Amino acid sequence: MVILRLFASIREIAGVSQFHFEADTVGRVIELAVEEFGSDFAAALPTCRLWLNGIPAQETDPVTGGDELAILPPVSGG
Repeated sequence: MVILRLFASIREIAGVSQFHFEADTVGRVIELAVEEFGSDFAAALPTCRLWLNGIPAQETDPVTGGDELAILPPVSGG
């Protein structure tokens, strides 16, 4: 299973900080997450960055059991 880790506003939308999915690509994990967490989650994704095991990821990247996919929304502060 792939561990999906969520941060900041995307975590608040989903209501959880992590979730597990069975998938073979980053894109499939994202599709399953949208199914699980809904339209507000989907709407927030275009501004987010994807990181697979600490490396920037593309939706076509393969995933295997034990991988960690992080979704990081933009952060602002002052």
